[in-house]
Amino acid sequence: MSFLEYQLKTVPTGLSKVFFVNWALVLVVTAVAAVGFLMLYSVAGGDLDPWARDQMQRFGVGFVLMFIVAFVPIWFWRNLAGVAYLVSIALLLLVEFFGDVGMGAQRWIDLGFIRLQPSEMMKFTLVMMLAAYYDWLDAKRTSRPLWVAIPVLMILIPTALVLMQPNLGTAMMLLMVGAIVCFVAGVSLWYFAAVAVMAAGAITSVFTLRGTPWQFLHDYQYARIDTFLDPTADPLGAGYNIIQAKIALGSGGWTGKGFMQGTQSRLNFLPEKHTDFIFTTLAEEFGFVGAFSLLLLYGLIILFCVVSALQNKDRFASLLTLGVAANFFLYLAVNLSMVMGMAPVVGVPLPLLSYGGSAMLVIMVAFGLVQSAHIHRPR
Repeated sequence: MSFLEYQLKTVPTGLSKVFFVNWALVLVVTAVAAVGFLMLYSVAGGDLDPWARDQMQRFGVGFVLMFIVAFVPIWFWRNLAGVAYLVSIALLLLVEFFGDVGMGAQRWIDLGFIRLQPSEMMKFTLVMMLAAYYDWLDAKRTSRPLWVAIPVLMILIPTALVLMQPNLGTAMMLLMVGAIVCFVAGVSLWYFAAVAVMAAGAITSVFTLRGTPWQFLHDYQYARIDTFLDPTADPLGAGYNIIQAKIALGSGGWTGKGFMQGTQSRLNFLPEKHTDFIFTTLAEEFGFVGAFSLLLLYGLIILFCVVSALQNKDRFASLLTLGVAANFFLYLAVNLSMVMGMAPVVGVPLPLLSYGGSAMLVIMVAFGLVQSAHIHRPR
């Protein structure tokens, strides 16, 4: 009996799939999203508009999409991985020529009912493509140069397109999540050592070529690095955001000022309080206890995904689930590092909390893929 025949005979079918859903993951994801609704309600001064109502509707749509994706067999998504990847590449190219411009960057496609950000889709379709590639590839070839070069190109092409928008934060996330999937697939550590050496050289070049016609980054990106290193150098300009974010984080103390009592957000000192810096709003209102509780919920989401991946005997499903978990962790780590002043501000949202349509829907569909892998794994 082939593995596919074995899988078809041992996975649940029809309505019985409901009993194999990872309901613990569904519950925790919903709990985190509910915290986001409360914070968006708070920063709007106790009003569902203009942010909380839209976010709740988007989560509702994403919740339905998650279950639709979950009940479709995982082999279908494996076969669709190449198409999904190419569609994302095409959308990134479309953004380059016809995309909407916002805050100095060209990252969105206006579909009328939503402004789609293809780079958010790319974070997960890249994981799908790499998982499908390593599922197809003989394990003995994983570390051979030719077979390493192919996934490297898969990673570098969308990374280059995202850098052109420009969107350094997402480009870095694509590189990191691609590297993580390659690592868990079994690529030799010597390749990662070589990449680390090249990365060190690239970082050195970023600083040495500054101010020349060949500089790697845009001027505003260099300004973000300067602000990260010394935000007090320009407290009313480039350093204002991070200084106010740190004030909000520190002023919450152990238990916070109370729901809807955060002065930094209510008095509009805190910038982007409903998007990238929403964690600082929560920390100000609920303090260390509230912030730590949220991090525990995030940790449970990642833990449930990793456990599901380790229990899965299907290589594609396991790599896909680990890739989604890695992506989710990178969202979290980059955003928190950014708002706490541990990394330059790069505009990465906090998953399930920050206001935004593309990120919310894409993340929910990604959890649908995790559920599909969990439901249809051989038992």
